[in-house]
Amino acid sequence: MRTLTLDGADLAYAGNEPVLRGITVTARPGELLAVTGTSGAGKTTLLSAMAGMLPPRIGTVAVDGEPVGDRDRAVAQGVVLIPQDNGLAAILTAAENIAVAVIATGGSPADARRRTAEALDALGLSGQANQLIDELSGGQQQRTAIARGIALHGNVVLADEVTSELDAANRQRVLELLRAEATRGAAVVLATHDPEAAATCDRELHLADGEAVWARP
Repeated sequence: MRTLTLDGADLAYAGNEPVLRGITVTARPGELLAVTGTSGAGKTTLLSAMAGMLPPRIGTVAVDGEPVGDRDRAVAQGVVLIPQDNGLAAILTAAENIAVAVIATGGSPADARRRTAEALDALGLSGQANQLIDELSGGQQQRTAIARGIALHGNVVLADEVTSELDAANRQRVLELLRAEATRGAAVVLATHDPEAAATCDRELHLADGEAVWARP
């Protein structure tokens, strides 16, 4: 599995002042890293940079020393992003959303069927496999997005506020699945405002005032 590193990164959107300055952080295989901070602190910005969606203005983002560059390259390096807004295609079913993603990242149709069924079952969504995304509740949509991320078997798994719409039982289920991803060898980064979710992680990076401070190194 692979290590993802940001080194001295200033992260900013076009024409704006940096949201985060001088960020250095390493997501290591086999570990769960929590990224915490209030709304607007830069959690999504940091994960966007890790995912190759936001090139740093200064500094580097790399997987095993190889620059991430852009989102396509990050995908090729096995960087999986589970976004806060779920990013699902409304015209597809829950199962189709997952299967398409597996095939797009090199899985065979047989792989896609197997991984889709396993991931939906793990998230308690087997009964919703053939429902369109618009027919699912907000929590079910969020779990479908998580199932898709789990099914991709990434080297790095970036999860952005993935427990925000879930009840206590499903939140615990998701945290256990993220832990299983780390046990599998993935580097897992969980952006969360939930202190209980953060406490289940191995390390915690706290964002405030445009900077990052290790709460638990």
